[in-house]
Amino acid sequence: MPEPSTTLARRVVVFGLGGTIAMTTSDAGGVVPALSADQLVAAVPGLAESGIAVDVEDFRRVPGASLTFDDLAALASAIDQKLAAGADGIVITQGTDTIEETAYLLDLTHTRSQPIVVTGAMRNPTLAGADGPANLLAAVQTAASPDARDLGTLVVFADEIHAAARVRKTHSTSGYTFVSANGGPLGYVVEGQPRVLNRPSSRTTVPTTGEFRPVEVGLVTMVLGDSGTLLEAAADRLDGLIVAGFGVGHVPKRVVDTLTKLAAQMPVVLASRTGAGSVLARTYAFPGSESDLLGRGLISAGFLDPLKARILLHHLLATGHDLAGIHAVFAQAGGGHDATNPRSSHPASTLQGAARA
Repeated sequence: MPEPSTTLARRVVVFGLGGTIAMTTSDAGGVVPALSADQLVAAVPGLAESGIAVDVEDFRRVPGASLTFDDLAALASAIDQKLAAGADGIVITQGTDTIEETAYLLDLTHTRSQPIVVTGAMRNPTLAGADGPANLLAAVQTAASPDARDLGTLVVFADEIHAAARVRKTHSTSGYTFVSANGGPLGYVVEGQPRVLNRPSSRTTVPTTGEFRPVEVGLVTMVLGDSGTLLEAAADRLDGLIVAGFGVGHVPKRVVDTLTKLAAQMPVVLASRTGAGSVLARTYAFPGSESDLLGRGLISAGFLDPLKARILLHHLLATGHDLAGIHAVFAQAGGGHDATNPRSSHPASTLQGAARA
């Protein structure tokens, strides 16, 4: 494998996918993705003087909401080729709507030491105070930094460095929308230098070994007075399901039987709709409690929020994992400790289940 460059100028490849950071006013009014990755890079003050060599790939020009799993698979392959050729790091610019999901999916398949950094903007280039150039500069500086190696995929936004497995978009318009509720940011970009203050004790990777199989994974959020209508509609249409339960992993008593039947048909993962904290395992014991549901075959998402849990389950099913493999990976990725898996506490360990029948 080619080693990262040892010359003074470190090399970073920027992949442009579109999003608000690349939007300009359309003839019909409003903004649409139009700027190329070259144009984005050229508009960043201080980048040319940073001493970092930047290559550009104009990969997509779509809103973040329109990215697909196929787009991400193609992107992951293109990234791996650039890293294998010796790039020191990768930056992806895209729409913020799906950054928390795309970054985590890329993180799951990224096993090299060079960092992948995802960024974007909340204010498009036509607005005063557009944040895209500052975010892109900080992302390139982070991707080029040796201190960011072995951290997997990162999200850099508003000079904060977040782990892909933790970060969430928490506000529809604020420039400080990205937050890591469980553990906080890994560090900050200070005077152009990434400062990593804490490192995750482990990171789950699930490399691909062949073709992806088409799968459909749903996400149903429990609400007050939920009758289970959406759950019942999912029965014959999904390969897997995420249930975003109340609090530490609770559902109304009236949906317990439906979830029991679904868990016998497909992997059903129990997450917390709060977006922070872990699903519990043995505190509550009423029908519809976390211990009741786990005893009925549901899989704990642990600290993974519902969106992250969906990305992980989709990836596991698409790559042919069986139920035992899915349980094992979630035990690790959710922050649990699986005593049956000796690698569950190892940094960046990899789990691969048997092919799903």
